[in-house]
Amino acid sequence: MNTSELLLLWSDNPSVSVVVWAVVIILAMYLGRQSGHRFIEAITGLLNTAFKVTSDTLTNLEENIVKRNKQVILHEGRLSTERLIEREFHRVNTLVSLDLSGYPAVQRQITDTINKIEADYQSSNETPPSPPDWLEAVDAISKVKGNGDSAVDKILINIQESIEQSHEETMNEYRKSSLNRLQYLKKMLPSWRDLSQTITGMSKSITDLSERAEHIDKHMDMYEKIRVEDDKVANLLSSSSLTQFFISTLVLVIAILGGVINFQLIALPMSEMVGGTTEIAGWKTADIAAMVIIMIEVAMGLFLLESLRITNLFSLIGSMDDKMRRRMMIVSLTILTILASVEASLAYMRDLLSMDREVLMQSLSGVAAGNVEFRWIPSIGQMVMGFVLPFALAFVAIPLESFIHSGRTVIGLIVVSVVRVFVYAANLLTQITEQIGKISIHAYDMVIFLPLTLEQKARQFKQSSEKNEDEPGDIEISGGKK
Repeated sequence: MNTSELLLLWSDNPSVSVVVWAVVIILAMYLGRQSGHRFIEAITGLLNTAFKVTSDTLTNLEENIVKRNKQVILHEGRLSTERLIEREFHRVNTLVSLDLSGYPAVQRQITDTINKIEADYQSSNETPPSPPDWLEAVDAISKVKGNGDSAVDKILINIQESIEQSHEETMNEYRKSSLNRLQYLKKMLPSWRDLSQTITGMSKSITDLSERAEHIDKHMDMYEKIRVEDDKVANLLSSSSLTQFFISTLVLVIAILGGVINFQLIALPMSEMVGGTTEIAGWKTADIAAMVIIMIEVAMGLFLLESLRITNLFSLIGSMDDKMRRRMMIVSLTILTILASVEASLAYMRDLLSMDREVLMQSLSGVAAGNVEFRWIPSIGQMVMGFVLPFALAFVAIPLESFIHSGRTVIGLIVVSVVRVFVYAANLLTQITEQIGKISIHAYDMVIFLPLTLEQKARQFKQSSEKNEDEPGDIEISGGKK
C-alpha cells in the first residue's frame, strides 16, 4: 500500500480522508499522552546524561592535561634554570681560578712595594741636615773682631772659609742624595702604575664576582619557586615558551628557505653526476641525492653542536667523556667541511653548466656567442654560497631544540583549548536537549489541545458539580446542630 492509497483509506475525498486521519492521530496522541511524555523525557534524559558524562569526562581530561602541561613547563624551567646556575658557577670558578688564585701573593707584593716606595718618597722630602754643634762655636769665634791684628784676622778668615766650605759640602751631599732618591722614584713610576692597574683589575674581578653572586641568587630564587610549583612562575614560563616557539619557528622557516637555495645550487650538477632521467619512487635521483647531502650536513651540524654541549637533544652525546666528545667534534667538523667543499665545487660546476647551456642556446639561435666580462664574479659568489650555507645550516640545531621543547608547551595549550571548546559544546548541548525536551512536550500538547481542553472543561464541570452537591448537606448538618 503506497502513500496515496493510505491517504484515501477512509474516503475517496482527500479532504475528508485527511480530516479523519487528523482526528485519528489526535485521539491516538491524546490516549497515549502519558506514554508520549515519558518517551520524550526518556530520550532527552538519555541525551542529557550522555552529554553530561561527556562534559565531566572532558573536564577531568582538561584538568589532567593542565596538570601535565604545568609539570612539563616546570620541568623545562627547572632544567633551564639548572643550566643557568651551572654556567654561573662555572664562570665563578673560572674567575676565581684565573684572576683570584694568586691574590694573596699579589697582595703581599703590592704591600711590600708600596711600603718601599712610600719610604723612599718620605726620604726624598727630608729637610737639610743641621750642621754639627761645633760649627756654632767656630762660627762665633770667626765673628770676633781682630782689632787690627793681621795674624788674628787671618785665623778668623780661615775659620770663616772652613765654615762656609763645610756648609757647602753638606748641602751638596744632601742635594746629591735627594737627586738619587728622585731618580729612583722616577724609575719606580712604571711599577707604581702597574701596581695601580693590578689593584684596579683585582677590584674589577671582585666586582664581577659580586655580580655573579647576585645572578646566582636570582636563579636560585627562581629555582626555589619552580620547585614549589608556583603558579605565577608557571605562567611566566608558559609565556616564555610561547615566545621561544614563535621565534624558533621564524628561524626554522629562514633555515628552510636557506636549504631551498642550497638545494637549487647543487640540484643541476647532481643531475649530471647521477643522471637526470632516473627516478626513485617518482622522485628524481638527482633531487634525492641533493636532499640527502643537505640532510647529512644538518645532521653533522647537529652532532657538532651536541659535542660542544651547545644543544642537548641527545643525552648520550652529552654524557660522553671529554676525549670522546672532542673526537666526535673533530669528525663532525671534518665531514661538514668536506661536504661544504663538495657543495662549493658543485656550485662552480652549476655555473659552468649554465654557461654551456647559454652558449648552446645562442648557437642554435644563430647568434654568435660573446665573451662576458667579469664572468668569474658570479662563479666565485656561487662557490662562496655553496661553502658557507652548510655551516649556516649546521646552526639550525639551536632553534630546532628550542622549537621542540617549546612545542610541547604550545601543543599542550592547544589541546587544552580544544578540550575546553568540546566541554563548552557538551554543556551547551546538555542545556539544548533539556530545553528541546520541554519544547517537545509542549508541542505534543499543542497538537492535542482540543481534547485536552475538553478534558479540562469536563474536570472543571465535575468539580463544580461535586461542590454544589456538597453545599446542601453542609447546611443541613449545620441546621441539625442548631
